[in-house]
Amino acid sequence: MKKNWYAVYTKPKCEKKVSASLTKKKIENYCPLNRLTKQVNDRKKVNLDPLFPSYVFVHITDLEMASIRQTNEVVNFVYWLGRPAQVKDVEIETIQHFLNEYTNVSLEKTPVNTTEMVRIVNSQLEETETFVMNNTQTLQVKVTLPSLGYMMTAETTRSNVELLDYSNVPQVKNMVS
Repeated sequence: MKKNWYAVYTKPKCEKKVSASLTKKKIENYCPLNRLTKQVNDRKKVNLDPLFPSYVFVHITDLEMASIRQTNEVVNFVYWLGRPAQVKDVEIETIQHFLNEYTNVSLEKTPVNTTEMVRIVNSQLEETETFVMNNTQTLQVKVTLPSLGYMMTAETTRSNVELLDYSNVPQVKNMVS
C-alpha cells in the first residue's frame, strides 16, 4: 500500500509528546519545530516550538490509521470533505527546508497579496517560487502550503532572491496588478 502524509490533531501543547510516542511505535512522523530567538535579560535564548499548534504529520498507509487514533494525546485526524486530509509530499519537504533555512517563522491563514514573484536562491529552497511582500534590503518571504491552507513567513535579504519576470503570464499578471 502507498504511504501518504496526513495531519493529526493533538491535545494542546502535546505535539512533541505525540511525535515521541509515534516514533516509539516506529511510525514515520514530522513535528515541525520553529527556532524562536528571544531576548532574555542580557542574552538571547533559542526555543524550539511547534510551528503548527496541535498538529503532527504522519506518513502512513490507510491500514495504520487505527494505530494512530489509539496513541495517547491524539484527538483525531484532520478531515477534509469527510476523509482524513492528505498533505502533499512536496509541502512537507517545503516545510522542512523552510525551517532549516529560516528562524522565527510565522504562519498565516490569510490569502496571498503579492507584489513580486521571486525564486529563492542560495538555499535549500532553491527553485521554490514564493512571494516578496516589501522592497527593502530585508524582505519578507512567504511560501504557500495550499493543502494546509497556510503561508509560512520569514525574513531574508535581497541577495537570497531573484526577481522573476511573469509580465507575460496572464494569471500572474492579474495577481500582481
